[in-house]
Amino acid sequence: MVSVILVWIYMVITCYVTGYTCLTLACTKAGYSIKKDSSYLFAGIAFLTVYAQFFSVFYKVGLAANLILLLVCGVCLLFYGKQMGVHLKVRWEEQWKGTKEGNCSGRRLIKPLLLLLLVFVFAYGTSTGIIHYDTSLYHAQSIRWIEEYGVVPGLGNLHTRLAYNSAAFCLSALYSFAFLGGQSYHCVGGFLALLLAVVCFTGLIRKEFKKPLLSDFVRIMGIYYLLIIFDEMISPASDYFMVLMVFYILITWLELLERKEASYMPYGLLCVLCVSVVTMKLSGALILLLTVKPAVMLIREKRGKAIAGFLGAGIVTVLPFLIRNVILSGWLVYPFTFLDLFDFDFKIPKGVAEYDSREIQVWGRGYSDVTRYEEPISQWMPGWVSSLDGINKVFLLLAIASLFVLAGICVYALVKRKKEMLDFLLVAGCMAASFLFWLTSAPLIRYGCIYLWVLPMLVWGYVYLQISPKVDKYKLYLVFLLLVGCYKTVAFVSETAESATAEYLIAQKDYENYETVSYELQGYTFYYPAHGDQTGYEDFPSSPVKAEDIFRGDRIEDGFVDVIH
Repeated sequence: MVSVILVWIYMVITCYVTGYTCLTLACTKAGYSIKKDSSYLFAGIAFLTVYAQFFSVFYKVGLAANLILLLVCGVCLLFYGKQMGVHLKVRWEEQWKGTKEGNCSGRRLIKPLLLLLLVFVFAYGTSTGIIHYDTSLYHAQSIRWIEEYGVVPGLGNLHTRLAYNSAAFCLSALYSFAFLGGQSYHCVGGFLALLLAVVCFTGLIRKEFKKPLLSDFVRIMGIYYLLIIFDEMISPASDYFMVLMVFYILITWLELLERKEASYMPYGLLCVLCVSVVTMKLSGALILLLTVKPAVMLIREKRGKAIAGFLGAGIVTVLPFLIRNVILSGWLVYPFTFLDLFDFDFKIPKGVAEYDSREIQVWGRGYSDVTRYEEPISQWMPGWVSSLDGINKVFLLLAIASLFVLAGICVYALVKRKKEMLDFLLVAGCMAASFLFWLTSAPLIRYGCIYLWVLPMLVWGYVYLQISPKVDKYKLYLVFLLLVGCYKTVAFVSETAESATAEYLIAQKDYENYETVSYELQGYTFYYPAHGDQTGYEDFPSSPVKAEDIFRGDRIEDGFVDVIH
């Protein structure tokens, strides 16, 4: 737990310094000032995700990457240190000295105490818990490869899942501190969870809370998700990274709409963050539909330079992800073969990639027989629905019903020419498109739970907000929150108490490791599991089965080719 907090302190410093610099450079010419402090941290996360990926293309992500990062932070402080100091001083004075009349000391203590409580709670959760199955299968090995070699050509030929490129693994490697010679820390997922918790809870206890806002409904689902993953956020699973980031984007986007933000800048910056989400998990790709709003605003205002700037930022954000894809697999977006642009000797065969893609989809549908891939949705959907737990069946019904309600709202807005409804329709439409894509392709809950849960909360929440001034005399939303909140709180505390342990109060729980069998390939020792398909982190390099001699050259750095080569 202590180790997690120390890593987080380092993350806060580096993310804040780089994020503040990035946002200051972006916003100064536009005359826009950032109004949300968490924006600096998330901007830093986006920047450092790109940095870690680019670094991995040329060298392993470890000591050198962190030394250069500290040098970059030093340069940022040289140019913007005074501004950062003023910003932090103002925030400190607002909190402790008060800037408004009647701001009692008791109220000023609420947020700091809440923040402190959240830090310790989430540090504990990130220190112990359940290591995700896929983490022992390939997440840990993927991060180890980045720590040891950066990126290796044709790595997917050793194990196809090592070609499941995710920017989340590069960011995890940057902050793993494996180069110190101890364990490889995996604290980034917990850090993102902590940031989302702060955004959700502080938003819900705001002083001016008189009635719920649409963003509050998303905050509630954000807290629900945090309770669900609390015992697994110790794993550096890309699904968690993607969902946590999307929750933040949606909450912040809705806050901008609620305060009637007229500048294109914050929307454009959030869209760059959307691109970063896609590099973490492709299942978040349709979040890019949000780019419609800033694009329209920029075109109307004829902001040619700003358009070029945002396009450039988006390209820089996605470029290292695409480069790593090509190096790892020979494909631009593995395992999808619709873009066949390269013919490297280390390229994963098309048939293997297609099989891998189909396996992902059928697994999401609830079975593992790839020969059933061509089955129509009418055949596999009933079995998938029956496998859902009770609460997700309810959400599925609400989500499907919300599609019809949303269609009705669209027709109403079109007939009545309600332009003020377009912003809501864009956000809800983005979630609806994401939900339908997820539902009809690979509907594994952890792939797209945010779409299953947030879509109905947005649509039904919007309907409630429209009718509540007339019919909600008894504040039914408070009754609902009280009942659901009590239920989930009791369940969460009960489950957490049962598994509570003081074993990891100092050091974080390490990756799980499994019994393996070693063998030699061109002078290197490789491993495969003695039982099952998991190996963990320690025995490296490893794969689920014993590999043949697939070396591309004499060294590991030269990469691997498919055995047919």
